[in-house]
This record gives sequence, C-alpha cells and structure tokens, in this order.
Amino acid sequence: MNNNDHSLGNSLHELDDDVFEQHLSVSCYGDFELTDAIRPSYSLDVRPLEGFDYRTYHDKKTHITSPIIIASASREKLWDLFMDLIEITGDEVDVVLEASHNCMAGHIDIHREGIDLPVLQSILIDHEELMLNDGNTGIAVLNPEKPTEVQFDDHKLLYIYGVGLDVAAEILNSRKVFYRKNMRFITQAEHIHLSSEEFEQQFHTLKQALGMEDSDSYDGY
Repeated sequence: MNNNDHSLGNSLHELDDDVFEQHLSVSCYGDFELTDAIRPSYSLDVRPLEGFDYRTYHDKKTHITSPIIIASASREKLWDLFMDLIEITGDEVDVVLEASHNCMAGHIDIHREGIDLPVLQSILIDHEELMLNDGNTGIAVLNPEKPTEVQFDDHKLLYIYGVGLDVAAEILNSRKVFYRKNMRFITQAEHIHLSSEEFEQQFHTLKQALGMEDSDSYDGY
C-alpha cells in the first residue's frame, strides 16, 4: 500500500523501515480494530477507541453554530453502522464523494444531487472494501431539506450534522457505541492515511456508478 503523508509528523518519519512497517501492521488496540485506511502515531498520542461525543459546527455562511456527533467504531461494526445512520437522511439524498488520491490536485469533492437512498445503498454495498479501507476516500450523504448530513470521512470516522442527532445517538447505542465525554479522536494527533493504486481505480469505478462529474466545490451542511 502507498502511504499518503499529508498528516505525517516527525516521529513517523524518523522510524526505520522495519519499525515503520511493523507499526503499520498493527490494526487492533484492545477490542478496537482499525480498518486498513488509517494508522495512529507511533507514540499513540491518541489511542484508537470506540465511542462518540458531541462537538459544535460553525457555519461560515450563516454564522450559526450547531451541535454535531462524531463517532469512532471498530471495524466489525463500522459499515453496518454507517448504513444504519444514512437511513435518517431521507428517501432521496445528495451525495458527495471526497478524494485525495492525487497529491498534486489535493482534496476534491464530487457532488451528485437527487439519488434514491436504496439505490445509493446498493451501489455502496458493492464498494464496501473501498469505503472501509481506502484512506483517501470519504463520502457525505445529505438532505438539505431537513437539513441532515452523515459523513463517513477518510479517517473512517462518522459525523452527523443537523436534525436527527437523538436518533443517531440511539442507533450508535444500539450498536454498542456509547457516549464518551471529551473523547479524543485519531484526527487530534499525528496519523497516517493508507491507500493504493487499486483503490484509486475502484474510486473511479464508484464515481462512474454514481454518475458523477468532477467538481472542486461543495457547499454541504
């Protein structure tokens, strides 16, 4: 696998090759299993952990601040949890694919409006391996009319915005992902994203399946 070093810090760069590869091979921390998309810092400044917490989101356009949920779940329940959570967005949704495979192009967002949720779910099921294990791919499913958004980002964290946070918390609890006050997430310390050329090709296949065109703008929730 290729490593995407946009979030590497000095400590990972300083490891010799054998130690670095050994660190990448570790996916389990206690009962928590990471996907193949992400690895924490060697010093484990933030140890991977399951749970969710509330944060606030500030809309730069409206200047409105609203609560959001951020959740981290172990690999064996992460995909089913995501599929459960997007049910709260509605029967017809917008989709944004987020990618950073091309370092020169940076992060891109590709937007598709108006797709039936069951159709989206069927397409995503065919690309479960990509969505779980590619550290350069993320997705947001949103309904601007509610407004509600569920984001499954390239760190394989789940973000829930807008209305429906109570329902989202119930879904998380039902999957035994529980509230942790002041929880720290892998994004809050040094970490590394993992990807491959195969995943990049799978991303383009997913993009085509969703009938998407490249775009560099996204005005989500």
